[in-house]
Amino acid sequence: MLRSLTAQFLHQGAHALVLDPKRISHLWAKALPTVTHRGNIAAIHDALVHLVAELERRLDLDGDLDDVPRLIVAIDEANTTLRQLARYWETFRQKDDPKTSPAITALEEALWVGRAARVHLIFDGRPHTTALGGAAHELFATVILARFSADAWRRLAPMAGPAPKPSPHRGRFHVVQQGSAHETQTVLMTDTEVVNWLTDPTDNES
Repeated sequence: MLRSLTAQFLHQGAHALVLDPKRISHLWAKALPTVTHRGNIAAIHDALVHLVAELERRLDLDGDLDDVPRLIVAIDEANTTLRQLARYWETFRQKDDPKTSPAITALEEALWVGRAARVHLIFDGRPHTTALGGAAHELFATVILARFSADAWRRLAPMAGPAPKPSPHRGRFHVVQQGSAHETQTVLMTDTEVVNWLTDPTDNES
């Protein structure tokens, strides 16, 4: 789902920052000129810290963003990534530095003001409430659920009624928006098909 959503945004002219803590889950992104792929936690930390400057630059344009591409920040294994960012910050945080990782602060800022700057976050996994503030968690406009338990449904889609049965079909998800849920099918493409679709205008099969 993360790859499918990010690829569709890219196809519409967006740029992307793909944070891949396993380093190998989204290697397709490395082949694309409009994508910045970061794997190790130090590089992820630095990329998110720099995101604050990009947010400020875009907000300084005061809404004149017609020629500025959307920026998709796609975070794989979000729970693990947030915990690793918090631990990484503790390894070199000085006495007078803020307790919260600046990378996590950058994510929270992007959630609060990102839409005004054409910056959008996609989290794979439930945001870790001890690392990402509960208020920021509530700013996610859409929740997409697959292979969920009844407890996960209650926590992430409390206004959408009782949990439906998870679908056994690959790529089938439940999309929850504004308190209602509907089932949908994601576009299934291999890494190679995604790259071809985004780079080769003569590739009619993808």
